[in-house]
Amino acid sequence: MLELIHDRGLRPGDLMPTELELIELLGVSRNSVREAVRSLRALGIVDVRHGHGTVVGEASLHVLSPSLAFRAVAGGDDLVGLRNLIEVRELIEVGVAGRLAGELDESTLDRMDALCTAMDETELDPEADREFHRLLYARVDNSLIGQLVDVFWDAYRTAHDALSAPGPAEKAETVRLHSAIVDALRAGDAAAAREAMAAHFAEIDHRLGFDG
Repeated sequence: MLELIHDRGLRPGDLMPTELELIELLGVSRNSVREAVRSLRALGIVDVRHGHGTVVGEASLHVLSPSLAFRAVAGGDDLVGLRNLIEVRELIEVGVAGRLAGELDESTLDRMDALCTAMDETELDPEADREFHRLLYARVDNSLIGQLVDVFWDAYRTAHDALSAPGPAEKAETVRLHSAIVDALRAGDAAAAREAMAAHFAEIDHRLGFDG
């Protein structure tokens, strides 16, 4: 069925052939077609819209979240799975941070500053932290980057109990590092933005105990 989608050049939102047409085109049984549709629907490749039929889906990377979350905790107490996920996220975010220096508008930077304040006034509100990173990558001209960071964040939050509770000094440092990212982006300093983002991940490593 994937080959049929590619051969016909179908795009997200395009209507798929009907079930009877698929049976004829693919030369398979009704059950085989239905099983294939169920599998592709689980991956977000097709979507069933009642009253319209089956259409090509967006294939969001968020379908990867359960598998990545499982990998994050499957290693048990050694946290290797979680560390591997964070390392991939770090490679993406440090690289992209430099590209965004001087590219974000003032309203976005002001909102990021406000989120730093929200993190400072709470126990490092994870939703404020997540929104900070979402805002950062919303303007990247590559939708996969934002989706990947979001998926990795889901896995990270699933395993968040592995992190030690932040003390006052750690909380202050986390807020400071987020503010440093905003300052570097506002100044258009790509090297400083990458350095601040790398320092942010080094602090996560410290809380995970991977820096010793």
